[in-house]
Amino acid sequence: MFDAAKVKDDCLKWIRVFFKENGDGCNAVVGISGGKDSSVVAALCVEALGKSRVIGVLMPNGIQPDIDAAILLVKHLDIRYYIVNIEDAVTGLKNSIPFALSEQSRINLPARIRMAALYAVSQSNNGRVANTCNLSEDWVGYATRYGDGAGDFSPISMLTVQEVKAIGRILKLPEVLIEKTPIDGLSGKTDEESLQFSYKELDKYIREGIICDPEKRKRIDSLHQMNAFKLKPMPVFDPGLSIAEI
Repeated sequence: MFDAAKVKDDCLKWIRVFFKENGDGCNAVVGISGGKDSSVVAALCVEALGKSRVIGVLMPNGIQPDIDAAILLVKHLDIRYYIVNIEDAVTGLKNSIPFALSEQSRINLPARIRMAALYAVSQSNNGRVANTCNLSEDWVGYATRYGDGAGDFSPISMLTVQEVKAIGRILKLPEVLIEKTPIDGLSGKTDEESLQFSYKELDKYIREGIICDPEKRKRIDSLHQMNAFKLKPMPVFDPGLSIAEI
């Protein structure tokens, strides 16, 4: 019984309140991949703030075969955008570290450099960085901490993939963007290839607790437990606590 129209309207109000309280007159800065999440977040910001206050940032790592989708989105929304190729930064950092990076570190590095680029653009343009993660990805840890998992405000992080798609249709985004096959842009695989289950299966399990395949249930539960720390604030030592309280 997801009411996409109501949730969209409520989210628009929430975005406006966030900017009134955390930078009245500031711009929303959105990293644009051309997928549904960044497309929906950018479109929500345009409707909430006006297109003159939304800046898209496209961040290919060398050659990005699907960058046409990102271009389609910024042209469709008619927003200002910048293309920042991160290849030199990624290569330079890899070459500066005096040992071979682990595979996971190598995979996550571009996401963290992209976030650094977003904040550079944001601070130079009176901006606030939009987080574009959704609930489904966050549930199983499919986000890079201090990479795409960062941001100043997060419009869709409590919405599943299917719910994000429904809002995309209410916003009248091109269907090709809403249904674009999710690719993490890091490992060379689609999201569902890496996760080993579909987002439809995951969303149904999150919202209804239903999943038919016990092996997939076990994998989802394991990923959720293993990655729960990503969604929590950084633990902080409090010298005021006694040893007994710790």
